[in-house]
Amino acid sequence: MSTLDEAGTYPLGNRTVKRLGYGAMQLAGPGVFGPPKDRDAALAVLRAAVAAGVNHIDTSDFYGPHITNQLVREALAPYPDDLTIVTKIGARRGSDASWLPAYAPEELTQAVHDNLRNLGLDVLEVVNLRIMFDTHGPAEGAIEPFLAPLARLQRQGLVRHIGLSNVTPAQVAEGRRICEIVCVQNHYNLAHRADDALIDALGRAGIAYVPFFPLGGFSPLQSSTLSDVARKLHATPMQVALAWLLRRAPNILLIPGTSSVAHLHENLAAAALQLPDEAMQALNGIVARA
Repeated sequence: MSTLDEAGTYPLGNRTVKRLGYGAMQLAGPGVFGPPKDRDAALAVLRAAVAAGVNHIDTSDFYGPHITNQLVREALAPYPDDLTIVTKIGARRGSDASWLPAYAPEELTQAVHDNLRNLGLDVLEVVNLRIMFDTHGPAEGAIEPFLAPLARLQRQGLVRHIGLSNVTPAQVAEGRRICEIVCVQNHYNLAHRADDALIDALGRAGIAYVPFFPLGGFSPLQSSTLSDVARKLHATPMQVALAWLLRRAPNILLIPGTSSVAHLHENLAAAALQLPDEAMQALNGIVARA
């Protein structure tokens, strides 16, 4: 049994994945734009992740753009049978590295084909539709005009399963009336817990919740409580933050990103970190002070 097995597994579509995976976003250049500074190092991280037992990789063709998917293909194709690659559509990159909505049916169709081509796949296992009414977080608004074209691509056999990203509970409910939703990918971590009720509701429905920025994103989590718990457990604060998420709910799947093999192994070691009840209680209080 590998270290990752200690965190357990959870269904993702018709696959079962280990709860600690890998997010490829940081493999692109600064600002998730352009090529990496060290292409060989980026390839090494992907190969090290799979060698360590990771079977859930999150990516997108708008990372780079195109860069991370091309790296994933170069590093890992032909893909292991148990590897689940999850991608997302609904955005594009401006020439100035800006993040722009890309919701028109032809844009969504092009995005699916771009992901297929750059990953070297015939069908995408899971595609998350990212909603960008507000780039700073979920905002209400009907998603049927954007989700329906993706559902049509699913019926054509280009997409096996569909997820949602950057959405409200009302939008999740709307999406589930249109097609099966296998996962929700929103901003959530130890200090940013607006989705507590949504996570529990999704768990009751057997739907995976995949937090992005599980370690705080571009501004890493900072907390004296977190540091104190980590010190007592002889772990790093980031390992504790990941372990807290794994214990928070069984339907949480983690995809921490890094461009460093050493940092990758540090993150994956969180799968074996056991948090005692008193540590959980202390960590649960961080949100009130965030």
